[in-house]
This record gives sequence, C-alpha cells and structure tokens, in this order.
Amino acid sequence: MHKPVIILGSLLCALAVILGAFGAHFLKPILIENSRESTFDSAINYLIFHSLGILISGITLKKSKWIALFFASGIFIFSGSLIVLSILNISTLGALAPIGGSCFVIGWILFAKNVYYHIT
Repeated sequence: MHKPVIILGSLLCALAVILGAFGAHFLKPILIENSRESTFDSAINYLIFHSLGILISGITLKKSKWIALFFASGIFIFSGSLIVLSILNISTLGALAPIGGSCFVIGWILFAKNVYYHIT
C-alpha cells in the first residue's frame, strides 16, 4: 500500500463527483450552447476511471508512484483540457487530449508491468 497515492486517488474521485455534478446542474446551459455536452461527459468519465486506477494501484501495489504520476498527468492534461474546452469553447485545447491519452496508456502499461513483476 502507498498512502499518498491512495489519498490522491480518493481526492481525484471526489473531484470527479464535484465536477460532474457542477456540469450537470450549473454548466448545462453553457455546455448545450457550445454543443460540448458529450465532450464534458468524456472528460468526467476519464477522470473517474483513472482516479479509480490511481486508488487501486495505491491499494494493491507497493510501487505505484509512477503509475499515479502518469494517471494524474493524463487526468489534468486530457480531462482538464476537455473541461476547459467544453466551457470556453476553445477548439485548440483539443490538441492536448492525445498527450493526456498517451499518459493514460503509459500508466496502464506501468500498472501491468508492476503487477507482472511484483504480484505472485
């Protein structure tokens, strides 16, 4: 178990709930006006799934720091850029999404490698 990673994952899960609720209730008119509801939903989905990935890696793996780093980077770059894009309708922010997505992929590969070499 890795306490800081568990805390990070838990806080990011809470953030996902807060942002999801905020989007559903307060931002909905803006998201509809910008035609970005599905973009915002995708950002929140990736945020929650990868927050749970951080949480699970912290609970199950001894060496989860790099996994958490890549997942958190992916969350902030991918989900963060899509959330800002959805609200401000700045299309160029969409160019950041593949960088965040690459961070997610690296995180999952590190997760698999860590499981393979450290869990028997």
